[in-house]
Amino acid sequence: MAQSKICKALVAGTAVAGSLAFVAPSVPEAGVTGRAHSHGNFESAKANGATGPAVLAAAMGATAVGAAARRQTRAKTAKPRTISRVVDEFEDVCEQTGVTLSRYCIELANRGKIDEDLSSIFNSIREAAKVISKLVNTAPLQQAELLGLQGEINVQGEDQKKLDVITNDVFKNALRYTGKLGTLASEEEDEPVDGSVGGSEAIPVLSEEFADTGKYICVFDPLDGSSNVDAGIPVGTIFGVFEEPSPAECELPEDLSKGLSEDQQRCLAGTLQPGKSLVAAGYVLYSASTELVLTFGQGVVGFTLDTSIGEFVMTRPSIKIPSRGKIYSANTGNIGEWDQPMREYIEAIRSGKGESGSAYSLRYIGSMVGDIHRTLLYGGIFAYPADKKNQDGKLRLLYEGAPMSFIMEQAGGKAITGHSRVLDIPPVGVHQRVPVILGSADDVEECKKFFDKSDDPALKARCEKRLQGMAA
Repeated sequence: MAQSKICKALVAGTAVAGSLAFVAPSVPEAGVTGRAHSHGNFESAKANGATGPAVLAAAMGATAVGAAARRQTRAKTAKPRTISRVVDEFEDVCEQTGVTLSRYCIELANRGKIDEDLSSIFNSIREAAKVISKLVNTAPLQQAELLGLQGEINVQGEDQKKLDVITNDVFKNALRYTGKLGTLASEEEDEPVDGSVGGSEAIPVLSEEFADTGKYICVFDPLDGSSNVDAGIPVGTIFGVFEEPSPAECELPEDLSKGLSEDQQRCLAGTLQPGKSLVAAGYVLYSASTELVLTFGQGVVGFTLDTSIGEFVMTRPSIKIPSRGKIYSANTGNIGEWDQPMREYIEAIRSGKGESGSAYSLRYIGSMVGDIHRTLLYGGIFAYPADKKNQDGKLRLLYEGAPMSFIMEQAGGKAITGHSRVLDIPPVGVHQRVPVILGSADDVEECKKFFDKSDDPALKARCEKRLQGMAA
């Protein structure tokens, strides 16, 4: 009987505490926490001879009042909730795992920062990155199966490595399985690929509705720097996501696997947008650790693969590139073939005659993801400029230049082709190439000044044609 009375009193006390949270008669004085108030009421109740349950009820009620007051204060002083601030608001974070990529995407979806389709796509990117990381790490142990040339040449005229083909299939099938993509474009594919699961023999169509829900276009380079794999040098995956516009004006075949005519490719490329229309972009670096860096257009976040639990864990909550660095990254073996403004700029900074007055150091891996990852963290400038042989550079706009430029700008940096911004260039072809100069804002601005003062009309004309959506 006594136990029953105690239980009823505790229930009553909880009810009182709950009601007090809504009708809080007073707000604690500035500098006095709800905990202090609850302790005072607790002692006051004891002094007045109250029984145990009543004392507990008083304490709980005061605690609720304090909590309500703190919530009111936070609501008044809170800053706008950007994606970077969302990280600070996570509750119940596991001490053993921290914030995983899965949790991060769920939180952003719950807060309306991304939709569930985009969250599903990133779940697939996460899984594909794990598989590719495993393949890269075990390649030296399975040389016959994974290393060496495939014996085929891709649309770029480049010899395909075995891992190029394997990782392309891994990434493509992982994205197709989401059912959230309308179109895929990859460095290793001659034409854009149908993003629905119906286009893959390995994955059955689960339902017509599932196959036709695609609303995004994903562009990617599954294994950038693959020529370095045999030597154990860092490589990476680059990806970008656009919302898919209506391609109604393009008459495309039902089966895209049979290829597209030149006119159809040009039409489909016209439905793509310049890099400034990206809704998300990122890269995965396969090195001493596997790091995934991404942006949804509101800052840049980094995750590291914890192989013990098989999850990407947040290790860089907010990546900001320094406004100026002391490193330049470029293949200076071609410096004699570059446009004059680029040559003059590099010669100035490496001799200490640039705006900073300090001599810059050269660091060049030859793998875009590795070079840009270092630039993003330490500052400086990365360049793959145009030269006499490749007047449009060698990097592809859609799945290399645009995604990396988007990431760089979101981290506070800049990205140009010389005279113009990379993200302003509309694509005229799926595999279009562009010169790329990106990095710390002050460094890129300094480089641009050399181009702006150039009186080379042919150089300016090429830049203008790119901005107008014409082949340079």
